[in-house]
Amino acid sequence: MRTLRVGLRCDAGAHRGVGHLIRCLALGEEFLARNAHVELLGTVADVGWAARQLATRGIPRHPGPNTPGELVTVAREHQLDVLVLDSYELDPACAGALRAAGIHTLAVVDGDTRGQDADLYLDQNLGAGSIAEPDRLLAGTSYVLLRREVLDRRPTAPRPPTPTDRPRVLAFFGGTDAFGAAPPLTRLLLATGQPLDLTVVVARESIGAELATLRPGPQQTVRAVPPTDTLPDLIATADLVVSAAGTSTWELCCLGAPSALVCVVDNQRDSYHRVIREGVAAGLGELPGLVATGASGDTARANAVLTLRELLTSAEHRAELAARAWALVDGRGRARVADAVQALVGAPAAH
Repeated sequence: MRTLRVGLRCDAGAHRGVGHLIRCLALGEEFLARNAHVELLGTVADVGWAARQLATRGIPRHPGPNTPGELVTVAREHQLDVLVLDSYELDPACAGALRAAGIHTLAVVDGDTRGQDADLYLDQNLGAGSIAEPDRLLAGTSYVLLRREVLDRRPTAPRPPTPTDRPRVLAFFGGTDAFGAAPPLTRLLLATGQPLDLTVVVARESIGAELATLRPGPQQTVRAVPPTDTLPDLIATADLVVSAAGTSTWELCCLGAPSALVCVVDNQRDSYHRVIREGVAAGLGELPGLVATGASGDTARANAVLTLRELLTSAEHRAELAARAWALVDGRGRARVADAVQALVGAPAAH
């Protein structure tokens, strides 16, 4: 039986972030476990830990074409059966060109197909809508793509309330913190005046330098760490996680982590508000508002501090958020997506 050959077309970088790569990597892992051949077509620039994630899995990396004709040519050269497209920048005509060339396509999207004509669409966001015909759409958190490091650490039940006088807090804002959220959110945590043991993932040297100027209050400590492959371990042992409302939201849910989210960029807004409405995480607002000058900024920061103070002082509130989060994402999404892709290409599903 011929080995299924899967291509992943996505990019990662200091300004692009790594969300597209991480969810493609999770799906790639699933196909590798099913004895498929997987390779990345794309750029991973200035994000060393992300490149290591590919290398440790043995996924080869090749330059990622951006035009329909070039992508078809490369897909044929690599004898790909299916190409996963996960990009906000890729020419939307690529999907249709690949289909016309007999190469199956899965487009990973976030509420908007961008005009792509794919065989299948995956929108893993909470409350994902009818952006395509039902037989071409995998929608909702049942299809969340998560890496093995996360799945291996999923607890068998939600966390019970765990009172503590000095909560362990983890703050991270994507693989590159492209919008510089760490300093202002650290200031808000310190402004609560509550005892805490804070670990901040520092993606860039300039952010670390800014954090070093902050002065914690009594019984407050701040520890800066670089991006790390052990992030799921840090999440699993934190009493509270403060993070951006991107793809890492679903990792937090799967791990049953009590979390407070900030919307750092426009394309997170819809998902952010859905998650907050469902009580899966606490909302801290949107980053531009939290750093704004004048009365509006003062109000946004004051509200965020109140929210954080309640989370730091109430183990019951943290446990309620954690239980709803844990129930939302069961960790079997990538298997469901791989099953759908294999059904599309006519390959038997192997678990």
